[in-house]
Amino acid sequence: MSANTTTLSTTARVARSASIVLVVAVASVILGGATSFAQGGFLGPLAPFANSSSGWTLLTALVVWSARRGAGLSGLLGAVSFIALIEGYILTSHLRGIVDSETFFLVAAVVVGPFVGVAASWLHRKGRRAALGIGLLSGIGIGDAANGLATLVPYTGWFYWALIGVIAIALLVVVLGRQVREPLDRVLGILVTLLVAGAFVGAFFILNGSSV
Repeated sequence: MSANTTTLSTTARVARSASIVLVVAVASVILGGATSFAQGGFLGPLAPFANSSSGWTLLTALVVWSARRGAGLSGLLGAVSFIALIEGYILTSHLRGIVDSETFFLVAAVVVGPFVGVAASWLHRKGRRAALGIGLLSGIGIGDAANGLATLVPYTGWFYWALIGVIAIALLVVVLGRQVREPLDRVLGILVTLLVAGAFVGAFFILNGSSV
């Protein structure tokens, strides 16, 4: 293969990756804007989905999973998608006359987004990587459900938090059952889920300054 051919191939790969990043960013901005309208009440008991860690994590994971890229690019896509979701929400809210900076979620997007992206990409794999990926994502869902049920029910009701917890557990069972064969890897997936959920609840305990 000549140097020119190699250069063209590299350029094509970079251009393709850049186009995927752009598509993910645009799609996420649109979805983020939609979550602003979703807070208006038409979702009823599901309204917390539109402004929750589990809701935005689920949207980010779905967008990155749909892109079907490798772990490296998916890590970048996770950060881009999470940030774009929040910026889309903020921009749309401002256009509607609602001031909301969402500083906490922006910081979380930068820190957690890459891990969510990698976890989503690993759901296309089998074995240990699938166990680790679903462990992280289910852990976030279960942790958010536990925090919501413990602290937010008086303001939002219980239905969404119970539902997202059930969904997270169901996804964990399905992925571990279908994509993970080794018993030790299944145990690893469950342990990761518990660790992430515990860390999530602990983080909100510290942030809220109250017991959960």
